Amino acid sequence: MSADSSAAAAEVLAAAARTIAAVAADGRSFEDGFERVPLRAELRTAVRAVALGSLRWFLQLEPMVAQLLEGRAVAAPLRALLIAALHQLEYSRNPPATTVSSAVDATRRLQQPRAAAMINALLRRYLRDRESLRERLRNDSAALTAHPAWLLAALQAAYPDLWQSIVAADNAHPPMTLRIDRSRVELAAYLDRLHQQGLSARRVAWSDTAVVLETPTTVRRLPGFDAGLVSVQDAGAQLAAPLLSAQPGMRVLDACAAPGGKTGALLEAADGAIELTALDIDAGRLELVAQNLARLQRQARLICADLRAQANWWDGVPFDRILLDAPCSGTGVIRRHPDIRLLRRASDIEGFADNQRQLLSRALNLLRPGGRLLYSTCSVLPAENVEVVEAVLGVQRQAREVPLTAAERSVPWRVQSRGAQLLPSDEAPTDGFYYACLTVS
Repeated sequence: MSADSSAAAAEVLAAAARTIAAVAADGRSFEDGFERVPLRAELRTAVRAVALGSLRWFLQLEPMVAQLLEGRAVAAPLRALLIAALHQLEYSRNPPATTVSSAVDATRRLQQPRAAAMINALLRRYLRDRESLRERLRNDSAALTAHPAWLLAALQAAYPDLWQSIVAADNAHPPMTLRIDRSRVELAAYLDRLHQQGLSARRVAWSDTAVVLETPTTVRRLPGFDAGLVSVQDAGAQLAAPLLSAQPGMRVLDACAAPGGKTGALLEAADGAIELTALDIDAGRLELVAQNLARLQRQARLICADLRAQANWWDGVPFDRILLDAPCSGTGVIRRHPDIRLLRRASDIEGFADNQRQLLSRALNLLRPGGRLLYSTCSVLPAENVEVVEAVLGVQRQAREVPLTAAERSVPWRVQSRGAQLLPSDEAPTDGFYYACLTVS
C-alpha cells in the first residue's frame, strides 16, 4: 500500500471512529454525527460505509472490545476505533495487517498517539483469540443477533415464526430502490436508460414505479435524477401513493411530510393535478420537502405547524385524502439506519404510540365524510401500528377501516386485524412498513 493510501485508510478509520462515538457515547443520530466530522469529500463514501457497518454490528463487536479491554477505561473515540477496526477485520477484504496498521496510525489523528501501542496489542490479540472471544458470547442473544435485547424480545413476541428472518434482513445491506415518475417516463424506457449507463436493474413485480439496482450507486449516476425523473425510495414506501389513491382535483394533506419522499410520490401519481398541503412541525425538515419538490418540478403548499395543536393554518374545508406518515421508532428501517439499535429504548415506544394516537385522532377530524386517510409508519411493532389504529377507532365512533382491495393483496405483506404489515425482506424487496386506511361518516 502506498503512503497516500495508508494515510487515507487511517483517516477513514479515525473519521469513522468519531462518527461511531457521536452515536454510541453522545447519543447523536448517525447523520448528525457524520456531518460534524471534518472530512475530505473524496473520503465521505468510505467513512460512511465503515461507520454504518460498524454500527450495524455494534452490539456484537462492542462486547468483544469490552473483553479485550478487560475493564480498562479508554476514551470514547478510542473505544469506537477498536469497534471500527474489528468491523474491518471481520467484514472487509483488507489484509489484517493493513487494518491493524491503519488503526495504529488513526490514534494520532484522534490526538491519542500514546494509545498506539495499546491499539496494536489489542487488535493482534483479537486476531489470535477471536474464536475464544466469540465463544464467551454464545449465550448473549443481543451479541449474536446484533439487536438490543428489548427489540429482540418484541420481535419474538410479535412474530414468533418470522423474527429470525427479520433479524437477518436487518443485518443485511439494504437494496437501493428507485421510484420512477411514470407521468414523465415509462418504466421500461427508464430501465433501458439505466442499462445504457451500465447499471443493472430489475422492476419490483408488485409495484408500478419501483426499480431495484443490482449494485447501489451515487444518485449522480442516475439518468434524469437532477431533472426529477427518478428518486431513491424503498419499494414499500412507494405503496403510500397508490393506497391513498388521490384523484385529480382532490384536496390532499400530507400531515407529517418531511423529508418529502411521499409528498413527491403523491404529486407524481396524480401528475400534479391535486391541491396538496405538506405539513410538518419542523421548519428545518420542511425545507427538505421544498428542496425535494424543486428537484421533482412539483408544487405544494408548505406549512410549518403542529398537527396536534389548534389548526389555525387550516381554512376549515375538509380534505378528501390525508396521508399520516407518523413519527415512529423506525424499527422497520434499521438496516438503513443502524444507529436506531443504539438510540432507541423500550421505554420510547409508548411515547411514540401516544403521539401517534393524538396525530391520528386529529387528522381524522380534518377528513371529509367518505374521504380516505392512510395511516403509515416505518415500524414493525404492533404497539405503534395495529394497537394505535384500534385505540383510535375505539374512541372515534364515526371512523371505520377501509379494507384493502384484492389487487393490493398481491403485495407481500401480512394482513393484520387492522391494516397490513410489510416486514424487512431482501427478496420482496422492502423495508418494514405498516399501512391502514380509514374513513369517517
